[in-house]
Amino acid sequence: MSETLTINEIYLSLQGESTFAGLPCVFIRLTACNLRCSYCDTAYAFTQGRKMSLAEITARVQELAAPFQQTVRGAHAPPRAAGRASRPASRIAADLQASAFRLPLVELTGGEPLLQKNSLPLMKSLCDAGYTVLLETSGALDIAPVDPRVRRIMDLKCPGSGEVARNRWQNLALLKGADEIKFVIGTAQDYDWAREQLATHQLAKICPVLFSPVSPLQPHQQDKSLKKIPAGQTVLTRLQLAEKIIADALPVRFQLQLHKFLWPPDQRGV
Repeated sequence: MSETLTINEIYLSLQGESTFAGLPCVFIRLTACNLRCSYCDTAYAFTQGRKMSLAEITARVQELAAPFQQTVRGAHAPPRAAGRASRPASRIAADLQASAFRLPLVELTGGEPLLQKNSLPLMKSLCDAGYTVLLETSGALDIAPVDPRVRRIMDLKCPGSGEVARNRWQNLALLKGADEIKFVIGTAQDYDWAREQLATHQLAKICPVLFSPVSPLQPHQQDKSLKKIPAGQTVLTRLQLAEKIIADALPVRFQLQLHKFLWPPDQRGV
């Protein structure tokens, strides 16, 4: 692999979001983003990074993942038959679910990974190597070229982000049941807009839908290039968001950024 990518950081942590929250995950954070969402907490990835070959990136992933191969090997192999004994249905379901993905997960995030064309062969090679690969993408770029084995976690940008006009609505037709749609919600107007899109596009019938409250930025995270929240919007707390989801009986998953509760909310590499 002679191609390169500009990489901000590669690290092993726990997946903090999505339906995979809590599982070990190797994160590959790529440099650069074409959006400037008002709540962005990774503005340092807009420009900071170094070029790495795909071979170097893959080797680093393998290094971080190596300890798991000993602990996981054979853990989900179907048990041998023993006489007439049969497994309970719940155990069978659990075994099937556990064998559906390999640990650690590998996620490409950013920034915006799809801005760099060589993210596509990297994801393919990671899938070929047997990893469960996740892609965090803003939803502003075409997801069609992404390897179909990759699980795409795609944002729909709400008005409070300042980037609602950048949503690429054609992407909705490309999503599969293994993908996920994420709304980051910081205002009452964001919630109303997200609820409208959920109903209009019947999103819950496509794949899991995530409603994630905006996490306040630390002063040093408030990059000058970020968009401002549009005037006239009313801030919505995470508790208010949860209560609205319950009151409106929405078929969505409320999520918090787990890593920001385990480590300082501005800590990198977690």
